[in-house]
Amino acid sequence: MSHAASPLAPNASQVTTRFAPSPTGLLHLGNVRTALLNWLYARKHGGSFLLRFEDTDQDRSQIEYIEAIKADLSWLGVDWDGDVLFQSEHAAKHSQALEKLAEKGLAYRCFCSESKLNLDRKLATSRGLPPRYAGRCRHLDADQVADRAKDEPFVWRLAIHADAGEVIVPDALHGDVTFALRDLDDPVVVRSDGSFTFLLPNAVDDAVDGITHVLRGDDHLTNSAYQVWLLNSLGYKAPIYFHHGLLLGQDGAKLSKRSGSHSVAELRDEGLLPGALVQAMARLGHPNMPDALHDSTAIAAHFNAEHVSTSSVRWSDEEMWRWHTRLLHELDSELLIPMIRPFVPEVQPQRLVEFAALIERNLERASDATLFQRLLAVDAALEAEALPVMREAGADFYQHALDAWQDNPEWKSWTADVKERSGAKGKALFMPLRVALSGALHGPEMSDVVAFLGSENIVARLESAKHLCLEGQAGS
Repeated sequence: MSHAASPLAPNASQVTTRFAPSPTGLLHLGNVRTALLNWLYARKHGGSFLLRFEDTDQDRSQIEYIEAIKADLSWLGVDWDGDVLFQSEHAAKHSQALEKLAEKGLAYRCFCSESKLNLDRKLATSRGLPPRYAGRCRHLDADQVADRAKDEPFVWRLAIHADAGEVIVPDALHGDVTFALRDLDDPVVVRSDGSFTFLLPNAVDDAVDGITHVLRGDDHLTNSAYQVWLLNSLGYKAPIYFHHGLLLGQDGAKLSKRSGSHSVAELRDEGLLPGALVQAMARLGHPNMPDALHDSTAIAAHFNAEHVSTSSVRWSDEEMWRWHTRLLHELDSELLIPMIRPFVPEVQPQRLVEFAALIERNLERASDATLFQRLLAVDAALEAEALPVMREAGADFYQHALDAWQDNPEWKSWTADVKERSGAKGKALFMPLRVALSGALHGPEMSDVVAFLGSENIVARLESAKHLCLEGQAGS
């Protein structure tokens, strides 16, 4: 395998990319990266982005996964052009392609059993050779093949391996990648049950659908060599590939559900803003993306596929949630309200608007609104650490606070008076007041809290805090 100069950049009118998932499960982070990179490339060049379901595995493909993947992509803002495509609709073309290859002597039936193949692999390995197929069935004559096919199970293989020759994969990240045919195997393209493997349908569909560019992980590089050979043999032009570095988990292993991958549905249920996933994913392996680009259109305009790293990149949940917090803080209060409504008591709509404006800079997730319920209802649950802070301050402290409030209903003068009456200062002064009024140890500026609550609500919360302290004394 060798590398040469990269292909030239495309003309905008020529660009067509695709996302081609198998509808056998939910959309996970690795799928998101593939879809997003191909979408960004198409949008950057004013081209088309197609959605094609590789649904030929009828035993595992399910309509519910098709609908779920479409819903997840729409939620992320990854829109596709034209109708959704299905690999099964090209079944006749797949069979025609195989027949054409067989007629040219470029595909053949293989009758070798799995046990025989395993023995051959072990023998090759013991001799220091690659565990490739030995080619035993490649030169059977037509009559032998016809007779054996009546009674014996068989697979179809491509006749690629040769002592001379090469195949060139056009790759815009690695440059043209040259594979010697002697280093390639005769891969299986049809299983013994008659179903196609990934190689032929995926390549033929790309040709039929007019795909010009494919962005995918470098673990597909050898697959691409087989597919370029196959497309060239059928008279099709291969797309230009971008084989980027793999997406790894935080543990350095290939990202999978076991190593920390998530389904998009799970992240949506956790309240994640879709833009946060897009932001974190688009920047992986693309180090020159400006920090100020906060929407998908701006990211697409700046996206440069030639800058995507060929080295592996590690996923970070923390980075994704940091983007979530950042984008959450940028939301208008009106957009924030539906997100926090499930976590707070029922109040008048205008009061909820004011509440959202007060706490929005203190939220990391929408569910954090739960911490500030006491701002809306004096009997709301307190943050776990709040009650011990209240009881440590004591009922006398809150009586001093009540008395001082009557004389000084303004934050600065009030706290100065409470300090003088109680002798408390610093954290011992401010923290009990904060938890009494807001229910949380951290939150908005207290002057803003005081303005939001108003005198009547402040008195009610101080009385409640005093009562909770007295309850604690009685129970001790």
